[in-house]
Amino acid sequence: MQSLGASLVGFGYIGDLGYDEFYGMDYAVSFAVRMVDGVMDAVVGGPTYTYYHLYRTVNALIDDIGLKASIYLEEMGFKAIPIPASQSVGELKAAFPHKTAATRAGLGWIGKNCLLITREYGPRVRLGTVITNAQLVVDKPIVESECGNCDLCVRKCPSLSLKNTLWYAGMERDEIVDARNCSEFMKRNYNKIGYGHVCGICISCCPKGEKRIRHQSPFTI
Repeated sequence: MQSLGASLVGFGYIGDLGYDEFYGMDYAVSFAVRMVDGVMDAVVGGPTYTYYHLYRTVNALIDDIGLKASIYLEEMGFKAIPIPASQSVGELKAAFPHKTAATRAGLGWIGKNCLLITREYGPRVRLGTVITNAQLVVDKPIVESECGNCDLCVRKCPSLSLKNTLWYAGMERDEIVDARNCSEFMKRNYNKIGYGHVCGICISCCPKGEKRIRHQSPFTI
């Protein structure tokens, strides 16, 4: 899947989670596409138009990767369902939570900003998921937070929606973030940028993620 544009890929078991609509489809392919640092570094006091465009573009890429992976699995004789990159089916929740699939697949943990935090890129990723009945060799799940005492995202959150909670597997989202308050704040304050669907401050301020090499000498692409 990296050849299609995914930055990280993992496999997880989800058959114990009780999603009846995915009965018999007990495995998830979880993948992440990294966000562009040059864009995210500029998200300081609020979202930018460039960030919103990046958000939508990466979502489209994720949907493309998920569709192609699902077609491949079905051509191999298995069932597969690609979960949309960004779609709420009620109460600001997706058909299947990408972050749950990602933690089950060992891609990262849930941070105090209620986003997936990866060791490679911190929270500067968008997630995709493909549900399948293919019996995949799964990766080791991550079951607890590695945020420690850091609360930078909590202090930077302009809507005061973050509760400074250390995540563990099985924790309810409401224990980490007031999702409705976050959503309503974005709609009130950032409606002119992305119709109030994005903020990004808790992403850009997070110190997690390995430092990427910055080329200071002339570089040819």
